[in-house]
Amino acid sequence: MKAVFVFLFTLVSIVGFAQGGMLEESLKLKSTILNKEVEYSVYLPPDYGYSSRKYPVLYLLHGYTDDETGWTQFGEVKAIADRQIENQEMTSMIIAMPDGGVSWYINSADGKVKYEDFFIKEFIPHIEATLQVRKEKQFRAIAGLSMGGHGTMIMALKYPDMFAVAAPLSAGIFTREELVNMPEQNWNNVFGPPYGSHLGEARVTDHLSKNWILSLVRDASTDELKKVKYYIDCGDKDFLIKGNMELHALLIDKKVPHEFRVRDGIHNWEYWRTALPEVFRFVTAAFHR
Repeated sequence: MKAVFVFLFTLVSIVGFAQGGMLEESLKLKSTILNKEVEYSVYLPPDYGYSSRKYPVLYLLHGYTDDETGWTQFGEVKAIADRQIENQEMTSMIIAMPDGGVSWYINSADGKVKYEDFFIKEFIPHIEATLQVRKEKQFRAIAGLSMGGHGTMIMALKYPDMFAVAAPLSAGIFTREELVNMPEQNWNNVFGPPYGSHLGEARVTDHLSKNWILSLVRDASTDELKKVKYYIDCGDKDFLIKGNMELHALLIDKKVPHEFRVRDGIHNWEYWRTALPEVFRFVTAAFHR
């Protein structure tokens, strides 16, 4: 199966070389952990398949209510990557984009949806087993928007020995005050699936604390945090700006080097499309020796 998968990718890659990289949307992976098929999309650079070269990988996570096609259809990931590779502004890399549902990329409190386990134990190994991938930490990066920015930080903070770079965009990071005072309907719709229905201070459960970005950063050692290079970007009019600024302040207090950008913009695709080129440049610089 692996040989057939790679062979088909190679054939299409050769045919489409002059037109840029290849994009495959909504491929399927049977997950034992999630007990279902999970769809994912993959971008392969223009030179993929022409040699035995192995490529670094960027795992790119979508936001709440989107799926594995979010970055491909609205984020224009192929057009942006093709252009930057052609202009030598980014290195050739594989970009893998899984469907994260509304999981927030964590294991749910009730144990029914173990997305974090799936991502680490099944999805990354699947990508590395079926594509020409460099498997060392130095050549593995993660980025994402909104809920995907939350997932980006979750993976980087919990698995700092797996990722060289983390680039959260408009990350779904809330202050304690915002979590406690969030209207009940908003909480149940957005955070009910991973955390359960709670009111006020009762929302700050042990499970939430173990998956709350600000708590994870606060409790981590500076040495552990320094294992990953961070690029953080959030619009000045984004409703998530307070949480992102608190993250920035915590990293300053911890003396952790990181890039922090606040640009003019809101929580929308126009903002994320303009952020992606710089993410590619930042990731490229980290991949280079």
